[in-house]
Amino acid sequence: MKIIPSFEYNSTTFICCVFLLMGIIQLVYVLFIHGKLCFFKKQKTENKTQLFPISVIISARNESDNLYENLPKILEQDYPDFEVIVVNHQSIDDSYTILNAYSQQYPNLRIIELEKSQHLKPGKKLPLTIGIKGAKHEHLIFTDADCQPASNQWLKSMSSEFNEPKKIILGYGPYIKRKGVLNRVIRFDTAWIAMNYLSMALAKQTYMGVGRNLGYTKSTFNSVSGFKSHYSISSGDDDLFIQECTNKENTSINISPESFCYSEASSSWGAWYIQKTRHFTTSGNYNVFKKALLGIYPLSLLILTITFVYLLFNEDLRLFSLISFGSVIIIKWIIQGICFNKLLEKSFIGFLPIYDLLYAILLPILFYTTDKNEIKKW
Repeated sequence: MKIIPSFEYNSTTFICCVFLLMGIIQLVYVLFIHGKLCFFKKQKTENKTQLFPISVIISARNESDNLYENLPKILEQDYPDFEVIVVNHQSIDDSYTILNAYSQQYPNLRIIELEKSQHLKPGKKLPLTIGIKGAKHEHLIFTDADCQPASNQWLKSMSSEFNEPKKIILGYGPYIKRKGVLNRVIRFDTAWIAMNYLSMALAKQTYMGVGRNLGYTKSTFNSVSGFKSHYSISSGDDDLFIQECTNKENTSINISPESFCYSEASSSWGAWYIQKTRHFTTSGNYNVFKKALLGIYPLSLLILTITFVYLLFNEDLRLFSLISFGSVIIIKWIIQGICFNKLLEKSFIGFLPIYDLLYAILLPILFYTTDKNEIKKW
């Protein structure tokens, strides 16, 4: 059996050419996109002595339990000059009582109350805008009420990325590890998305961040009139907005473990499905190039796998296809494995090629079965 077979002009040759093309696409994508994160090293900032005054902004709605649990961990950050603004958005639980109790204990806590009104649009854009307008400082860090920083160095780590010309900081917001298949699926989904958006940012093709752990300046927000161009869409504060204000010079990432901001994952498949639906509502507004970059990887992987299985039944092409497919898988495994290791998700690395394929199958199923009409509930 020859490693490189002789080819004839027939349907099998055509399928083999498609197989090779998909393998090349996979390698190019992984090397030039995911490879950016794989080989990324944080630049040394030993000479930096300035820590900008920071406004931390949290939009919360009916988050009394989370505010009680997580807010002190944010208010007690080891940072010389910062305020925490909580915009209490039409809450009907005990949020008001808890926030006012904390305000007596923490002088750096500021509360903005939005009373319940049927005329206020759902979503985070209004409360975030109000929080930004009310912030005392130019440099802003955003998180959610259900998030807890990895340590009291979170704010210092995130803010250390602000400099000239870096005005947008993309952080990572993983989910806390728990038992169960659902938790594992959600953590893999989150890590995979993070690998993509962090890699794309390093490749100068920034398309999103996560509102759980994000930073930008007030002037950056004002430069595009905030969320004005997509205010009619409830979501999009961390992707459509980022796409609008980012450029090739003003965006930085932070993957230092002390900069992570952890959340509890959804406890039911239905809740996670709704969450994914909310994320998909903005994808139709991405430009064609961004859509192509995000779609070409899972599509090429599926076609590569299908054509590989077909070629296994051809004795002349079996060894060639095995070596080619195996080489692609090993290179991807190494690069993506290093990325997952940097995101502290080592438990997925051992079976990463399998998770990779299953995810490529699951993602389009989720996308095409979810209702991507405007989500009315926050």
